[in-house]
Amino acid sequence: MDLAIHLDRASTTPLYQQLIEKIRDAVLEGRLKPNQKLPSSRSLAKSLTISRSTVVQGYEQLESEGYLETRRGSGTYICHRIPDEWLKPQSIKPVTAKVFKACTLSRFGLSLTSIKQLEVSEPDYEISFRYGNPAVEYFPMQQWRKFLARHYKDSTLLNYASDATGYFPLRIEIANYLGRSRAVRCTPEQIVIINGSQQALDLIARLTLNPGDWVAMEEPGYLGARYCFMGQGANLQPIAVNSEGLDVSVLSKNRQKFKLIYVTPSHQFPTGVTMSLSQRIALLQWAQETDTLIIEDDYDSEYRYGEQPIPALQGMDRSQSVIYIGTFSKILFPSLRIGYLVAPPAWIPIIRQAKWLCDRFCPTLEQYALTDWIASGHFERHIRRMRHLYDLRRQVLIKALKGYFGARVTILGENAGIHVMVKIETGLADDIVIQKAAAAGIGLISAREYYLKPQHQGEFIFGYAQLEETQIEQGILKLSQIF
Repeated sequence: MDLAIHLDRASTTPLYQQLIEKIRDAVLEGRLKPNQKLPSSRSLAKSLTISRSTVVQGYEQLESEGYLETRRGSGTYICHRIPDEWLKPQSIKPVTAKVFKACTLSRFGLSLTSIKQLEVSEPDYEISFRYGNPAVEYFPMQQWRKFLARHYKDSTLLNYASDATGYFPLRIEIANYLGRSRAVRCTPEQIVIINGSQQALDLIARLTLNPGDWVAMEEPGYLGARYCFMGQGANLQPIAVNSEGLDVSVLSKNRQKFKLIYVTPSHQFPTGVTMSLSQRIALLQWAQETDTLIIEDDYDSEYRYGEQPIPALQGMDRSQSVIYIGTFSKILFPSLRIGYLVAPPAWIPIIRQAKWLCDRFCPTLEQYALTDWIASGHFERHIRRMRHLYDLRRQVLIKALKGYFGARVTILGENAGIHVMVKIETGLADDIVIQKAAAAGIGLISAREYYLKPQHQGEFIFGYAQLEETQIEQGILKLSQIF
């Protein structure tokens, strides 16, 4: 049996959610009757040309809501009895900002009502160039389980951790790694283990910013940092990025007294530019003269191709002007939720207090396993394997872009990271390009939203880490046909 269901692949609503709504509506409108058998997940997926997991997810949700029931050995059916009140659904009025203002939200809470939804479920694209995901299928999960198994029988790990700054042996391993790989100058006591780099940004913003304070940011720049600062009521000053990274000469001309400046010098997000040594020195001098705190976000510096990384800003700093942030999300896997920050010694007691008030400590078992993994050498071996894999995929992407677009394309940041920013000459608006790409099963994002003052068209961010070489080639071919 086929179901008359149409799914909109260009919609921002995930396919499984569309499927749920379509079946639910059919039940409520009486087009699907109680006790009626539905197609198997495999056959429905085939008829709708979507993945079977999408159908399974939809069926499971509808079963939990009481619309469907599974009969062992027989299949999936519409429930024999649908409650009467479900057959008369009441319209729900959307919550508006005025309703929030009548409540007791803080200034921070109210600021969030004006910020767009940060996490948006991505439609089930055939090929997605959307940035963010590493190739998690290549993570040695079986090996990782062995390291977890070393400690999972230790019942003491079920208790509260004694130190909010994290497991000290892990901080030792991180300090040693940063010293040899990034020339970061720190002791283990200067490291705080956090739930990813986003928590570091949130903690620093809450510890430093009052409403009305000024923050300088790269233009374009990382949205997660921007919204953290906006959430504390800060004023943001965009500073242009050129071929040498953030333009310190433009920064120096501003009359504002900045509380802090946020930079991604090793691999600027999203342009991919590496800040030159001269600009790094100039930025450190400016920060010392103006007493401004630098937040250095070193989110994926492990992935460089054909060139040596420039030492971290933190390692060059002599005035304790830099807080350095790193994460394991792009190196290992995002759900690990372990990152770290390196702060001047005077900052550690107050950051420890803030971390304790926020969530007390990060999960202990994973910290123990990660410590052993780094100490045994598996961590850096994994980095080398993934760097080789990503380099191959990067080369395929660059070759395909140049081959299919020729002189119409300019590629930025191609020698580092797991994404590139691409300028494409086109007469189409970015939104139209994204819609046409979605209709062809291609996920793509514009760089416009990363500008505080959007003026640019034809700039797109291509993430390639999670795609096989054949998918990259096929995706660029389809995009060239759209353009």
